[in-house]
Amino acid sequence: MTRADLPPPDTRRWVASRKAAVVRGVLHGLISQESALRHYDLSQEEFLSWVGAVSEYGEDALKTTLLQKYRQPEGEYDRKDRQ
Repeated sequence: MTRADLPPPDTRRWVASRKAAVVRGVLHGLISQESALRHYDLSQEEFLSWVGAVSEYGEDALKTTLLQKYRQPEGEYDRKDRQ
C-alpha cells in the first residue's frame, strides 16, 4: 500500500473501500491518525468506529448495508430476518 492508495482529501462519500484504505493507511504507518483525522475532516469517534468494526468483523463491516447486522446483539439480526 502506498499514499496513492489513500482516498483524495476532498472525499465526502465514504464507501467501505475508502474507509478501509484510511484504516489500513494508519495501521501501516503511511499516515498518522491525527493527520488522517485532519486530512479527511473525520472525528476521532468516527475513525475509531471504523477501526473497531474492521478489527472485530473485517472490512465488510464498513459497508453501510451491513451496519445494522454488526451493531445488533448476536442472534437478534437473524430473528428479525425471519419475521
